[in-house]
Amino acid sequence: MEMIGFVGLGTIGGAIARNIQKAGYPMMVRDIRPEATDSLVKGGAEFAGSPAEVARHARVVFTSLPGPPEVEEVALGANGLLDGVHDGSLYVDLSSSSPDLIRRIEAEFRLRGARVMDAPLIVGKDGVANRSLQVLASGNSQAYEEVKPLLDSFGDTVVYTGELGTGTVIKLAHNLVRRGIGLAIGEGIVLGAKAGVDPQLLWDCMHWGLEVQLHQLGKTFSETVFKGNYEAPASFGIGLSRKDVGLATELGRQHNVPMPIAALVEQMMVQAINRGWSEQSTASLFRLQEEAAGIEVRKHR
Repeated sequence: MEMIGFVGLGTIGGAIARNIQKAGYPMMVRDIRPEATDSLVKGGAEFAGSPAEVARHARVVFTSLPGPPEVEEVALGANGLLDGVHDGSLYVDLSSSSPDLIRRIEAEFRLRGARVMDAPLIVGKDGVANRSLQVLASGNSQAYEEVKPLLDSFGDTVVYTGELGTGTVIKLAHNLVRRGIGLAIGEGIVLGAKAGVDPQLLWDCMHWGLEVQLHQLGKTFSETVFKGNYEAPASFGIGLSRKDVGLATELGRQHNVPMPIAALVEQMMVQAINRGWSEQSTASLFRLQEEAAGIEVRKHR
């Protein structure tokens, strides 16, 4: 097996690199904190003094870094990967970064005959160390086929998302939704607790309902949003939903609980009702976002 390079051995990067090492690949590793490389070096990896050294010795190099400034510095900075890549090199960034940045890096690396992919990660319930990862790989399709066995060594689900940068777009959209859901849940938990409900009991009941909702959302997007099929009447439409949200925001006012997310949801429902959508499914609220962004979201054929 050929040597694999890895730069950035924090909590996520370190666990991924260890799984690559467990799969039998020799490695050269680099981190700004030398102690972060200790367990890998003890396992047989070689320590590198710079990202450039990694790129000179390893044809395939991974990075797992905190964000765009660090990715740019490691890839393009002094003694960065660009100083060491050569014809045939393949650089794969696993970081949550910027699609514009990875495309700019690719343009620079291409001049040296090197290829670039982004492959950001969505962490599953069992954690990085247990390979509970969805890998969102994008870039040249031939490079993807070449590197896929390595991606399989640390991720249990590997998805090819298309042209360079699309993996990062999916990761950023996912993180946005994930954090938004967390804030919305927190708003509801605080409301219930201040209104006198046991928070654990509230969460247990809420969790049961949310599982049903998440299951239904998959059907909603496939059959309604992605087809633009908004006109069908619903058994529980926006009008009734707005009534329930209004009751919740009224409860929040009674108990002096700030509820910015609920207020936004209610106002979007008012907009929809004023358009005559009261009897339609809450999926029709998605149309307001489409109109604001100037796009119709439809499944690619």
